[in-house]
Amino acid sequence: MAAVERLSFDALVVGGGIAGIEAAINLGDNGLRVLLVEKDLTLGGKMIMLSKVFPTLDCAACITTPKISEVARHPNVTIFTNTEVKSIQKQDMHYFKASLVRHPRYVDESACTGCQLCEEACPAVVPDQYQYDLVGRKAAYIPFSIASPRVATIDMDHCVLCGACERVCPPQCIDFTQEPAECQIIMKTVIVATGLQLFDPARIERFRSGHAKNVITAMQMERLLAPTRPYNHVLRPGDGKAPDKIAYVLCVGSRDRTVGNPICSQICCMYSIKQAQLLMGALPMADVTIYYINIRSYGKGFEEFYEQAKGMGVNFVKGKVGQITEKENGNLVLRYEDIRSGRLKEAEHDLVVLSVGSLADPDASGFFTDGRWEQDEFHFPRQKDLFFNPALSSIKGVFLAGTTSCPMDIPDTILSAGAASMEAIRYIKQSALGI
Repeated sequence: MAAVERLSFDALVVGGGIAGIEAAINLGDNGLRVLLVEKDLTLGGKMIMLSKVFPTLDCAACITTPKISEVARHPNVTIFTNTEVKSIQKQDMHYFKASLVRHPRYVDESACTGCQLCEEACPAVVPDQYQYDLVGRKAAYIPFSIASPRVATIDMDHCVLCGACERVCPPQCIDFTQEPAECQIIMKTVIVATGLQLFDPARIERFRSGHAKNVITAMQMERLLAPTRPYNHVLRPGDGKAPDKIAYVLCVGSRDRTVGNPICSQICCMYSIKQAQLLMGALPMADVTIYYINIRSYGKGFEEFYEQAKGMGVNFVKGKVGQITEKENGNLVLRYEDIRSGRLKEAEHDLVVLSVGSLADPDASGFFTDGRWEQDEFHFPRQKDLFFNPALSSIKGVFLAGTTSCPMDIPDTILSAGAASMEAIRYIKQSALGI
């Protein structure tokens, strides 16, 4: 590992999704020097991968990319991508120390032009995690077309060291000698915006996720619907056919004590209804059925959005799916309890979308090793003042932004990031006054 680099900032923002970006911009606009750290190769988090947002159906990328552009060019914001936070420790009443590891891209970021010639030349093909394994990517690659920074990376876990990327790179920026670099950061406040984790539906074997080729997750459907999608059409992955009968199974991994997540994830009903509306436009002849326990359309315009989907012809079945069986032709038979009639029924579909719930991200709990970081019974950070100041964590000077603290939709995430940044600014000013 290279020599330890030591830097100081006013604030550290951990997480480069929409919450972290919003918080960093707010802090920077108020004259604070900010370090924004993202463990992934690019900014944008999950929002940059979405198709549209509910209930307005605005383009998700059209909202996110101006924010990314603003934070990337902000004079008071320094951005570390592909960087892991190892630990954060409170040094005294007014300062924190963080240990970071900047992982190598094996590409000189300052020289890379994003031409993708290395990607074209690379012979190694692996599943593309940014398209949720629907297609492949090369071992030398740029994550996706609107990635920020638009810089190539060499995936050394799959690189065959053939040298093809080096031979075609015009600025000669491929560097296989790069090593992880450790950084020690001193800052006055911390905003944790690490986001949430999506439930892995493979944990529920009866839904056949990972076994039946035409059972996909809602995030995979997002990629099929997004402008930067892997195909030019909505196709089922098993055989490349356009689906005619699509089913959504709601509450997969949420409101379910058997998998340890009894809470409602808040967003699943509405993102499923959003996708159903988009599918009605993309596949006008397709039948779309949503199997639900309860529809929780609690936000502004949500109930109208739900009624609009019904008016468009989306079929809502109040039923709990107990089993999914795959047929020889790739179609899927759903066995479910019709809650209204109390009877067991079966229905055949050619594509099933699992609307997965959200879980607490485990990263945040690993940052703080002094025992001050407290969690609630669902493993989310404990909010010190839930009703009057939800941005406060159990550690003074550490603030919570977005879905780090609990599941929420995008507008609430942006509001939460604004609250966290304002609390961080107030904390720094009060510290300067000795309050």
